[in-house]
Amino acid sequence: MGRIERDLIGEMEIPEDAYYGINTARAMENFNVSGRKVHPEMIKSLALVKQAAVDANMTLKLLDRKIGDAIYQAAGEIAEGRFQDHFVVDALQGGAGTSTNMNINEVVANRAIELLGGRKGDYSLVHPNNHVNMGQSTNDVYPTALRIAAIRLLQPLSESCAELQGALQKKEAEFAGVLKVGRTEMQDAVPVTLGQEFGAYAEAVSRDRWRLYKVEERLRQINIGGTAVGTGLNAHRRYIYTITERLRGLTGMGLARAENMIDVTQNADVFVEVSGLIKAAAATQAKIAADLRLLSSGPRAGLGEIKLPDLQAGSSMMPGKVNPVLPEMVTQVSYQVMAQDLAISMAVQAGQLELNAFLPLITANLLPAMDTLTNAQKLFSRRCIMGITANKDRCRELLDSSISLVTVLVPHVGYEKASQLAKEALETNSSFKKVLLNKGLFSEEELEKLIRPDAAAKAGIIER
Repeated sequence: MGRIERDLIGEMEIPEDAYYGINTARAMENFNVSGRKVHPEMIKSLALVKQAAVDANMTLKLLDRKIGDAIYQAAGEIAEGRFQDHFVVDALQGGAGTSTNMNINEVVANRAIELLGGRKGDYSLVHPNNHVNMGQSTNDVYPTALRIAAIRLLQPLSESCAELQGALQKKEAEFAGVLKVGRTEMQDAVPVTLGQEFGAYAEAVSRDRWRLYKVEERLRQINIGGTAVGTGLNAHRRYIYTITERLRGLTGMGLARAENMIDVTQNADVFVEVSGLIKAAAATQAKIAADLRLLSSGPRAGLGEIKLPDLQAGSSMMPGKVNPVLPEMVTQVSYQVMAQDLAISMAVQAGQLELNAFLPLITANLLPAMDTLTNAQKLFSRRCIMGITANKDRCRELLDSSISLVTVLVPHVGYEKASQLAKEALETNSSFKKVLLNKGLFSEEELEKLIRPDAAAKAGIIER
C-alpha cells in the first residue's frame, strides 16, 4: 500500500518507499519516452544549488534552522551520489526542466522529513516548494545547475585531451626518423616523416584542449537569484548575492552573478559555444582515426605503413583478420557528438521570449557528449595510439617506388621538365632515379645529393 499525495490535478498513489512525490510521478507518466534518465552530474549539481539556497535562506533568517539543517543534509547526500534511483524523470521532458527540479525538491523534502523523524509525504514538516525551493524558480535553478555540471565534465575532458596529445607527441619523437611518402588528395606528394604526421595530430589536439579550457570562463556566469525571468521576483535582495557566494564555496568554482540575469535566463547560446568546441574536438579525433585506419590498411594489400595493436579477432569467418576496432569506435563516437551538437543548436535557437523551454534537450545531449568523448579519448590514447608501431621497411619501399621526389627538381629543371620526367617514370614503370640517370641530366653523385628523402622532408631548396 502506498501513500496518497495531492496536487492541483487531483490525487495519486505513490509507493511508500519512494522519496519522490506526485509531481515526479505525473512526469513519469507524461514523459515515458526515451528510457534515459537525467544525467547524474546534473542531479548532483542541482543538489548543490539546493544546498546553497537553503544555506543562504538560513543565513538571512528566512528559514527555520531545524528545517534548513535537514534540507542541507539531504541535499548534501544527493550531491555525493546517493538516492540516484529516485531520480526517475525521463531526460526528454516538457516544462523547461520543471519536472527535474520538482523531482529533486521532492526527494530532498522527503529525505529531510525522514531525518526529522517524520513519514515521507508529510509535507507539513518540510515542503518541496515552500522550503526546498524557497527563493527559486526552475528557470534560474536549472540553467545554473547545467552550467555547473558542464564545468565539472569539462575538466576530465580537458585532461583526456592532454593525455591524447601526450600519446601523439611520444609517437612524434619515436617516429622522427621514419621517412615515408606524404600524400595530398590520396596521391603521392612529397616525403615526410611519420613523426611529422603524428606531430601535426598532436598540435590539432592541443588546440582543442586550449579551446575547451578557455570556454569555462563563459559558463561561470550564472542567473541564480533571477527566479522566473531574471528580475529576481520573490527572492530576497541579499539572497541573490548570498547564494552565489555559497555556490562558489560548495563547488570550488569561480562562479559569478550574471550582470544581466534576464539575458542568461532567456539565452542559452553559451551551450552552443561549448558544444561547438566539443564537436571540433570530435572532428579532430575522427580525422586522426581515419588516417590511422588508412595508414594501417592491409596489412599486405594496403598501405601498411603502421601497425595498430591487435585487440580482438576481426571476423567470424575470416581467420587471421584483425580490424582497426579502436579507430572505428572513436569515429562513431565522433559522429554521435556531431549529431548531438545539431540537437543542441536547434534547442538553443528554439528558445522564445524570456525562457528557453528546451533546456532538457540541451542537457540530454551536452553532458553525455562530454562523457562519451572523454572516455573515447582515454581508450584511443591507451589502447591504440600508445601501441602503434612503424613498418619502416614498408615506408621505405613505397617511398623508393613513388615519384614523390620529383618536386625537388623543380628549382633546377623547371616545372614542365620535371612533369615530363615523372610521366616517363610512370609510363615505363621505372624508378625515378633510373630515368634521371638515363637522361644524363645529373651525375649519380649529384642525384644522390638532390633526392635524399631526409633532406626533402625539411624546409628549403636542396642545392645541386
